[in-house]
Amino acid sequence: MSSDYDTHEHDAQRTTDTESADQDVIIEVRNASVEFEMERGTSRVLDNVSMDIRQNEILGVVGESGSGKSMFASALLDAVVDPGQLSGEVIYHPENGDPVNIANADQDLLKQYRWKEISMVFQGAMSSFNPTQRIRDHFTETLKAHNHNLKDGMDHARQLLRELHLDPDRVLDAYPHELSGGMQQRALIALSLVLKPRVLVMDEPTAALDLLMQRSILSLLEDLQERYDLTVVFITHDLPLVAGLADRIGVLYAFQMAEVGPTDEILRDPAHPYTRDLLNAVPNLETPLDAMTPIEGQAPDPVDTAAGCRYASRCPLATDECRSEDPPFFEAGEDHETACHHWEQAREEIPFNPTESLEDVETDAVTGHQSEDPVLSLDDVDVHFEQSSGLRSKLTGDTDTVYAVNDVDLDIYENDVVALVGESGCGKTTLGKTAIGVQRPTDGTVSHRGTDVWDARDDGDDVYDEIRSSLQIIHQDPGSSLNPNRSVQEILETPLKQAQEELTFKDRRERIIAMLDYVGLSPARDYAERYPHQLSGGEKQRVALVRALFMNPDLILADEAVSALDVSLRVEMMDLMLELQQRFDTSYLFISHNFENARYLAGKVDGRIGVMYLGNVVEIGPAEEIIQNPRHPYTKILRWSTADIDPDDGGGELPVRSIDIPDPVDPPSGCPFQTRCPKAREHCTQECPSLDPADGSSGNDHEIACFRECDGDHPYWDSEPLDGADGDESIFGPDQPPEERAAPDGGERVADDRSGDEGRDDR
Repeated sequence: MSSDYDTHEHDAQRTTDTESADQDVIIEVRNASVEFEMERGTSRVLDNVSMDIRQNEILGVVGESGSGKSMFASALLDAVVDPGQLSGEVIYHPENGDPVNIANADQDLLKQYRWKEISMVFQGAMSSFNPTQRIRDHFTETLKAHNHNLKDGMDHARQLLRELHLDPDRVLDAYPHELSGGMQQRALIALSLVLKPRVLVMDEPTAALDLLMQRSILSLLEDLQERYDLTVVFITHDLPLVAGLADRIGVLYAFQMAEVGPTDEILRDPAHPYTRDLLNAVPNLETPLDAMTPIEGQAPDPVDTAAGCRYASRCPLATDECRSEDPPFFEAGEDHETACHHWEQAREEIPFNPTESLEDVETDAVTGHQSEDPVLSLDDVDVHFEQSSGLRSKLTGDTDTVYAVNDVDLDIYENDVVALVGESGCGKTTLGKTAIGVQRPTDGTVSHRGTDVWDARDDGDDVYDEIRSSLQIIHQDPGSSLNPNRSVQEILETPLKQAQEELTFKDRRERIIAMLDYVGLSPARDYAERYPHQLSGGEKQRVALVRALFMNPDLILADEAVSALDVSLRVEMMDLMLELQQRFDTSYLFISHNFENARYLAGKVDGRIGVMYLGNVVEIGPAEEIIQNPRHPYTKILRWSTADIDPDDGGGELPVRSIDIPDPVDPPSGCPFQTRCPKAREHCTQECPSLDPADGSSGNDHEIACFRECDGDHPYWDSEPLDGADGDESIFGPDQPPEERAAPDGGERVADDRSGDEGRDDR
């Protein structure tokens, strides 16, 4: 791209032959647009985008949901689904021969270049595999369809699977559902590379995975890119995810490219107001909580896009020129271009400190208003499931036991936030459902304000109905929990009728309108008449939150309640949750695989973060203390794997002995983490550590289940390290008992001031 720009052609972004980079161009995108005809008009979901993709680079394309990034990915293979229409040019430069325009090419030409030259990894691995076929069949079908030598191709497939840390025999003989999400995604990457393409397009390939598996796949992808000289186009809504991976980043906003440049420049000194606002809105672990601010307003409708800059309605610097004239691309640095009339002013006037250290900023400690007595108590809770697997089990009646939750103790107080973090399958959701009385524990007790929940149910007490009303849930996908055949008004009337029977229809109507307006769904009367399919993801989540609050609950289980939202909306949604918490005096049990979200929500109200692994709580404590001073090796690994907005954060080698989590049907002996722990010793295989208060922590709130926190007399220190257990001291600290260690980073351990919160100190 360059600043040579035809302002008379609607938003055309043109690239001249003068290329600032040394690499050869492998794909040229010229004025690419994608349109869908709809009843209310033409929806243009990609609008005259032009850019060059360079050979052997990793290009990150970042944008919010609905910004056009998936359409951009589809355009690169001319794979736009009907009835969408692609216009413009997508010119591919083969290794030998003349350039070829793939856009709107005939099927014979597309078959020649798709998968063999340009391959794609889609967002959902399960939707990419045929569930009735083994993984092996997918490879052989692909090889045969392209007339590739079957033996050579399968040998290469096995090599790829090994490089992706998979057992080829196990994976090839498995059906898709027999693999975990991370294994499915790695198998799909191997399938996309089996024909040795030159370009790999990845559309949100890690969106459905937890953070450790995301980091694992990014690390493996970087190795594959170097080994096979791949050009990678990585599409994501999560900008920090590609910070340490991409060579360049393109920022899409409202179906157009807003800014393109080297990753270092984009992240350290962005020029477009949207990029600066987006980075300020991204939850991360380094920025002070009060410095993260949501982006006000909404992106434009693809059917009714106004003239001028697409960001003008949300931009603090917008002028009449911005609202009437499409901005050309300006040179904002070497190989760095931005489509903004006031890019120089933006750099001066829009504050931007994404990597500002917590040590450099003074912020007031946030103190919660938690009670002395718990609202909900889990005491020694186990949840085990019996499951049948395979034909033999069905014939014999034998079952396997899934150890989903093991010996968990947890108290939740009024106005409290407890965030549970861990990998997929660690038991977070099962524990959450057990806490709100949806899942019956196998052993142990769940008590609500001193009353055993399941005893109340078994006795048929009316108090059980009151308890269930006091324990509510917000699902990860609110669309699946909202009746598609009922309007928002009808959806919200149900809990009001149940919780406040004395209200008249008019009273209910006015309360719903007032609440919709309060949560930002305005005009509220219009939103009350809408149906779920007429709402965005963030709007659906607001309706689900209001519905739960109308029951006047003591506790809301928020199960991945913001993970499906764009990063720019997460802070806004969490701020709303905290604001409503104060108004309704409720507490949250917040489930997340994302440390940034857990830190923001729990840290704002002096809450806690609990880390789960294979059904066990391995560490729990004050949010900021867990983030800044993790003590359990697993917490340290999660902290390490959390991507920050830092282009220098390349990560390095994954600090675990095994990528995949063990099967909960057959958990390891001793410590559940010992099979992956880089600091495991022989004693870890013989005994499971208990959750005990951390040495040197603030109060008794910080607890850890790890022998490394025991004193020097413990047998752990005299036992031999397991194979491969030589973890980096910069991550895990020295191999010394706690009493012999220096304070981290030469300073004192993080301690939060709770002197004004007597109830919390008494726990």
